[in-house]
Amino acid sequence: MSLSAFSTLLLIAFMMGSNHVAARFAFQNGVDVATAVTMRSGVTALVLALLIWQQKVQISLTRQNKRALLGVGVLVGVQSLCIYSSVARIPVALALLAFNTYPLWTTLWAFLIYRHRPEAVMLRVMPVMLLGLALALDVLGAASGLGAQAQWSLIGIGVAFALAAAATFGLALVLTQHETTGVDGRVRTLSTMSCVLVLGLSAVGTQGGFHMPTAEAGWWGLAGLTFLYGTAFTIMFTVLPRLGVVGNSAIMNVEPIFALVLAWVLLGQAIAPVQVVGGLVVVGTVIFLGLRKR
Repeated sequence: MSLSAFSTLLLIAFMMGSNHVAARFAFQNGVDVATAVTMRSGVTALVLALLIWQQKVQISLTRQNKRALLGVGVLVGVQSLCIYSSVARIPVALALLAFNTYPLWTTLWAFLIYRHRPEAVMLRVMPVMLLGLALALDVLGAASGLGAQAQWSLIGIGVAFALAAAATFGLALVLTQHETTGVDGRVRTLSTMSCVLVLGLSAVGTQGGFHMPTAEAGWWGLAGLTFLYGTAFTIMFTVLPRLGVVGNSAIMNVEPIFALVLAWVLLGQAIAPVQVVGGLVVVGTVIFLGLRKR
């Protein structure tokens, strides 16, 4: 991998991690999850639509493709709502670390739906990843000194949302791989973002309309999460193909590490050293899985 490709991947990971930190600022200042998801997906969909129009991308979809894209869009919409709901409740880094278990869910869904037997390496690293996650989340409450019951009363709902996001994202990845073959990545992402936008607008409607920021920090947070997410996706589908990097490289899974540092500096969110070690184990395992030779 060239230095420019590696640097671009790190930039995308940094922007995605920053997006979640910006979201926390928005949530602390009046913005709700539905509003954040709607704004983010709407702007990203608009940018992608303009990109597809400017590049004159041909759109040709089979009936199977259309059904699959609709399903993937709904799943990613649920995933978006869940991960932001998690970020709003627990430290950003912990939410992203719990979400980073999605490779395990991908393996599970591939087995349940398509009867793909898990690779031996996946079965070997699964306990390692789960151990790292247990350390990162401080499941026994040892690092916090609260004990297991008090610790889970604080993080339980947030962790549940993060794991739900991981499960739905894992299923979306499996369906994308098997049911959308031949669909241009830009078209696939536009379809997904459009579905997320519709789902977000529906959620906004059920909650009495948009909940806009009540303070300047909230406006910066909402603008930041929208800009960072949309820009990262645009770079992913315009720059990376030219650099010879296919798909979402494993290098981008350092996102929780960037989020950990940014949340500590900007939000004052700190976690114990043993939790940092657990986080590094989770991230390292995901990167190993992504970089292994198949």
